[in-house]
Amino acid sequence: MPEKVLDLFDEITIEPDKYTVTVLFNACAKLANDRGMKIGKKLLEKMPRNFRNEDVLLISAMHMLIRFGDIQNAENLFPSIKNKNIITYATMMKAYVQNQMSEKALDLFEQIELNLNNAAYTIVFNACAELADDRAMKIGEKLLDEMPENLRNDNVVLTSAIHMLMKFGDIQSAQKLFQSIQKKDIVTYGAMMKGYVRNQMPEKALDLFEQIELDLNNVVYTIVFNACAELANDRAMKIGKKLLNKIPKNFRNDNVVLTSAIHMLMKFGDIQNAEIIFQSIKNKNIITYGAMMKGYVENEMAEKALDLFEQMELHLNNVAYNILFNACAEVANDRAMKIGKKRLDEMPENLRNDNVVLNSVIHMLIRFGDIQNAENVFQSIKKKDIITYGTMMKGYIENQMSEKVLDLFEQIELNLNNFAYTFVFNACTELANDRAMKIGRKLLDEMPENLRNDNVVLNSVIHMLMKFGDIQNAENVFQSIREKDIITYGTMMNGYIENQMSEKVLDLFEQIELNLNNFAYTIVFNACAELANDRAMKIGKKLLDEMPENLRNDNVVLNSVIHMLMKFGDIQNAENVFQSIKKKDIIIYGTMMKGYIENQMSEKALDLFEQIELNLNNFAYTFVFNACAELANDRAMKIGRKLLDGMPENLRNDNVVLTSAIHMLMKFGDIQNAENVFQSIKKKDTSTYGALMNGYNMNGLSRKCFKILEEMLEENIFPDEIIWSILIGACSKIRLLRRCQYIINQIPLEIQNKKPIQISLIHMWGKCASIEKAQNVFQSIVDRDTMTYTAMINAFGLNGMGSEAIQLYRKMPNNLRNEISHICVLNACSHSGLLQEAWNIFNDIPLKTEKIYTTMVDCLSRLFLFDEAENLINEYEKTNKPSLVMYISLLSGTRNNRNRNLSENIYNRMKCLFPNEKQDLTSGAILVSNIYSSVGEHELAKTFRYNQIKELGTNVKLGLTWTEEFTAHDHSHPKSSKIFSELERLTSEAIAHGYECDPSWVTRQLKEGETNLSVLCGHSERIAIAYNFVEEPDTKFIQVTNNLRVCGDCHQMTKIIAKIRQCHIIVGDANRIHHFNPNGQCSCQDHF
Repeated sequence: MPEKVLDLFDEITIEPDKYTVTVLFNACAKLANDRGMKIGKKLLEKMPRNFRNEDVLLISAMHMLIRFGDIQNAENLFPSIKNKNIITYATMMKAYVQNQMSEKALDLFEQIELNLNNAAYTIVFNACAELADDRAMKIGEKLLDEMPENLRNDNVVLTSAIHMLMKFGDIQSAQKLFQSIQKKDIVTYGAMMKGYVRNQMPEKALDLFEQIELDLNNVVYTIVFNACAELANDRAMKIGKKLLNKIPKNFRNDNVVLTSAIHMLMKFGDIQNAEIIFQSIKNKNIITYGAMMKGYVENEMAEKALDLFEQMELHLNNVAYNILFNACAEVANDRAMKIGKKRLDEMPENLRNDNVVLNSVIHMLIRFGDIQNAENVFQSIKKKDIITYGTMMKGYIENQMSEKVLDLFEQIELNLNNFAYTFVFNACTELANDRAMKIGRKLLDEMPENLRNDNVVLNSVIHMLMKFGDIQNAENVFQSIREKDIITYGTMMNGYIENQMSEKVLDLFEQIELNLNNFAYTIVFNACAELANDRAMKIGKKLLDEMPENLRNDNVVLNSVIHMLMKFGDIQNAENVFQSIKKKDIIIYGTMMKGYIENQMSEKALDLFEQIELNLNNFAYTFVFNACAELANDRAMKIGRKLLDGMPENLRNDNVVLTSAIHMLMKFGDIQNAENVFQSIKKKDTSTYGALMNGYNMNGLSRKCFKILEEMLEENIFPDEIIWSILIGACSKIRLLRRCQYIINQIPLEIQNKKPIQISLIHMWGKCASIEKAQNVFQSIVDRDTMTYTAMINAFGLNGMGSEAIQLYRKMPNNLRNEISHICVLNACSHSGLLQEAWNIFNDIPLKTEKIYTTMVDCLSRLFLFDEAENLINEYEKTNKPSLVMYISLLSGTRNNRNRNLSENIYNRMKCLFPNEKQDLTSGAILVSNIYSSVGEHELAKTFRYNQIKELGTNVKLGLTWTEEFTAHDHSHPKSSKIFSELERLTSEAIAHGYECDPSWVTRQLKEGETNLSVLCGHSERIAIAYNFVEEPDTKFIQVTNNLRVCGDCHQMTKIIAKIRQCHIIVGDANRIHHFNPNGQCSCQDHF
């Protein structure tokens, strides 16, 4: 009854003797409250000098000061005790240990020259356990080895020794010591189990628990619950829940035990029972609230953590603040920001020096996106530790600010821990630039040995090296890991995928003898999707069949399954997997839509889109726009435009989405709105420029691509390989040598030497009539593939070099020939009139497709062999649906032959077979009307053309020719008077050399004042040729391009002009290239 002792002291009027003072010191020590501290310290200050030689009194004074937490004054008093015994030393050492001053406890231990008692052994072992450094290990292990026999049966001492060895990580010695104890008590079992849990061996803790035949104490209950929480597997759940059900009544009011039970249930995901236990606790403390809130956060129920926080009426401790800030970070919504920032403002001063709390504050602010205030908090911390640096670096990484991570790393003067190494490696991975590679590799070279066995660190190293493209060193690090876990395998496989080495993923997968996690399943499915070959299909489908049930509810895994099956073309099973998913998210819908698009099933993508009741993300918008672009029909236009109009503001700054919108509008032919979207983009990149240029190419506005290139260069945005490819495509469409050479001169050599670009260049030079340059590119390619050969064959064909095309086709390895190469060589035969060669090749083709038949029909039609062409069509239709393109080819031949009856029959059959193909029927109607005109029936031609176009509701393509751009009878050019004067001169010269106009090529009725000659002389290609002579009268080379097929009269006229003016004239029409030579001959040999 220490309070009564002090009451009596207050009544004493005489000076107390040394015995009374000793009693008073002991009473004050027991109370250790404000009154006790005041009285005890006052007594000590006024203690007579002669009392200061009394060891018993001084020891009680020292004990009192230690109880007050006044270690400094206890230390000052300790040297004045003359006859220190082992209890005196033990008391001081215990004080040091209890106040986290274990180094001082060991300093004092090393001064002792007395035999230690059991209490002293226990305290020194505890000090060594607390420190667990080299010095502590040396002292502790030596002391244990020299411990006298009489103490080797003392459970208290041995329990502290077990605790110490477990803290040293010396599990084997701890186990031996435990086994040596003859009469184990529950405290000994508890120490051993706690050691297992601390050393990540909770299974062993449960093994030991199942051997216990003693009544459990509260500590053991707590340890077993913690072990079960750590494991959270079936065995742990069974043991934990059974133990909880049998817990005696006296422990059902023990907050420590119940808090560990809550923690365990939360780890099991058993929120309901955790909440029941929490509600059962009568006197909830801050630790209980903390455990509950932490459980909510770990179960992704941070909102509930905030609800619970708002019910609390207790003062928060550092742990509760830490959990609260973490909960706010997890939620990161308006409510969380309000609570988190308010609590931060109200946080007491003593916690503003607590690094653990401040680390959670930094984490919270970074999750709020409030980098500035996070940096302010970071700067305010006086003694930053490596965890604080790590928290800040992690935040920068999460906010895509990896350069700042490296800046911060270079300021650190502390030893890095495993987390810091991981964060720096991850930042280097994210950047993968020269600075990052230098820092990452240097850090790896200097990494201490103890971290070379840390899988988490080494996984981040592998990931970094893979991002650097340093496969060899990544493989070396992987091979160095002794105990590879599934995450290590996953990191390595993911690296292979990122480096387009999916075959290696499957090789590595087949070596794994561990159970796969969801990440590994996802990677393997992605690798199979990437390859989509027989091996990949076999592995992917087998893996899917054997996949455990728990992963059949994992959306990330199932998403990769759908992606894989779509890549395999297995639409049915992809749809089955999709239907099996109970809670479909927008990513799942996006993957399914993407799969439909890749399998040319864009209608299904739109059907699925119309079922979605979720908010679309940027990927979903992109996929729908792409589906609409692919279809470009009335439904697609309606959906695409409506979706674009209703698109939220946050996506109007997303370049990927806007790029797909530009592509869609260009596919709709809506150039104006595509340009408007492009102009709205604040930070244009190569992708947005590429989409616009590609759209111009699609819509016959290729010249605009070159203006866009100039704009790019002005903005210091330099073309990448894709942009150059688009520009080469634009050159291919314009087909003007000077323009092509200008563009090619700007392409860096390293890009010119890439095979896709080389193939594009062969196409371009071929279409620009520069066969020599096309051949030079072809010859420079060492490893020629199907596309390389096909591009060159096509170039020969376009330029009327059928024999050269056939010769190259014959040299082409059989295994490289495919449908496209067959079509190109047959086209070459067609354009050169090589009928027998075409038949020979056609008959040798093992699998004849619709396009191959069509090309052969075209060849026959160009030679006016209509019976044979019709027979071939009939042969095809015995086993296939009719093909519109075949009939168009046949009809084109009748135009050149002026076969009116046959053309009418073919056109009527087209209308019957293909009533919905309005644009193609319009082209057919124009051909028929031109045939009417060619036989002099101009009124019938006019009426037929008008009626058909009106009925079909389509527009007619305007004929254009460009060096500059001209239409027929075009007087819009500033030099048009000079151009038409030159045209008259050319016509007069041609007539003088035998030219006679062919009125059959006049496709409309003459207007008043017109003649057949004046109409034909107004054709756009003649105007373009005249323009070239105006610009350079003595030119020896002219190149013009026409978007329609050249007419027979212009063909004859151009041959004569080339001969008269001794000029090489190249005319590229819609089908081929005509080289008009100065000898008056054309390369097509009049097969056009």
